[in-house]
Amino acid sequence: MNPQPADVPIAQLECAINHWRERRPSADPDSPVLCAEARALADVYGLAIYHGWTRVSRASLNDTQRSALDAAQP
Repeated sequence: MNPQPADVPIAQLECAINHWRERRPSADPDSPVLCAEARALADVYGLAIYHGWTRVSRASLNDTQRSALDAAQP
């Protein structure tokens, strides 16, 4: 198993969110809702955008966020 980098670029978070949006789209296009994995990543992505971060520490991610990120990687 390859070791994970200590920091995650926000572009990687965005790609992972889009992966989950494509894999588990909202059932109602008139009232879109993110799946649990995309929602977990969107929380940290939103904070990164708000604070102007270009990367987030992998250690700052909770287990759900890390799992969603890892499962979205090729």
